[in-house]
Amino acid sequence: MMRGEIKEGRGGFYTVRDQSGQEHILRAKKKFRREGISPLPGDQVLFVPRGGEEHGWLEEIIQRESLCLRPPVANVSLFVIVIAIEPTPDFLLVDKLLIYTRLQGIKALIAVNKSDMSLELFEEVNRTYRGADVPVLCVSAYSGHGLEELKEAMQGELVSFAGQSGAGKSALLSRLMDVDLISGAVSEKIKRGKQTTRHTTLLYHEGMKVMDTPGFSLLELPGELEPEDLPNYYPEFRPYSAACRFRPCLHLHEPGCAVRQAAQEGSIDRQRMQRYEDLMAQVKTSWRERYD
Repeated sequence: MMRGEIKEGRGGFYTVRDQSGQEHILRAKKKFRREGISPLPGDQVLFVPRGGEEHGWLEEIIQRESLCLRPPVANVSLFVIVIAIEPTPDFLLVDKLLIYTRLQGIKALIAVNKSDMSLELFEEVNRTYRGADVPVLCVSAYSGHGLEELKEAMQGELVSFAGQSGAGKSALLSRLMDVDLISGAVSEKIKRGKQTTRHTTLLYHEGMKVMDTPGFSLLELPGELEPEDLPNYYPEFRPYSAACRFRPCLHLHEPGCAVRQAAQEGSIDRQRMQRYEDLMAQVKTSWRERYD
């Protein structure tokens, strides 16, 4: 058997790139269906090449380092969260993605695209996520600004770009990976992006590996996330949480909460704190209903 990496899957066929860079068309053995396992782009696999048959066979999936269900990809080690001045940034989605990546042990960075239009959003994101332990890069797919810094951050990682449709993920990938991808235009009527990528494929270029995935605007946090654990995914809380009067402290309405005091004083972004409260309410509901 040979070892390779699933580049994409369509209609029951999987394109697998072996260690020499050659691509193979494979079908998955029926045992995967019986075991309830779906091979995913990014999976490291063992396979038997075609030989004299119409196609080869995917035999084994090597243990995954990470698993993302939306987009459905395996072994991603870096999420690039792309936002832009248009469409209107969904910071709640960004917050959810940061929690999601930390749950999976995946690194993240925020790329503020379309910086050729305005630097205002980049400055706002820097203020919002100060102390949140996430790099923020100012980039432009149009002018090329910041792309060398982004390329450097992507080296040696299996990268997935995430964020709203229309924020310019496909345009960035076109510049970074030297491929011809259609950039999603933003509807003037509703100021939302048009979906352009319809399926997931793995791209390779100059030492970079990137999942080209469909854009999305909704993400649900896992139902097994306990309310007491949610504050652990907010690094900016750590300098203050030890001074909270109660343990555990959910940083909602408890007396003597040092985290809320820091937010009131502006040391923690107030709007991010408000979104934290909204997410905490969602997590509490999901936790109560997890067995329903």
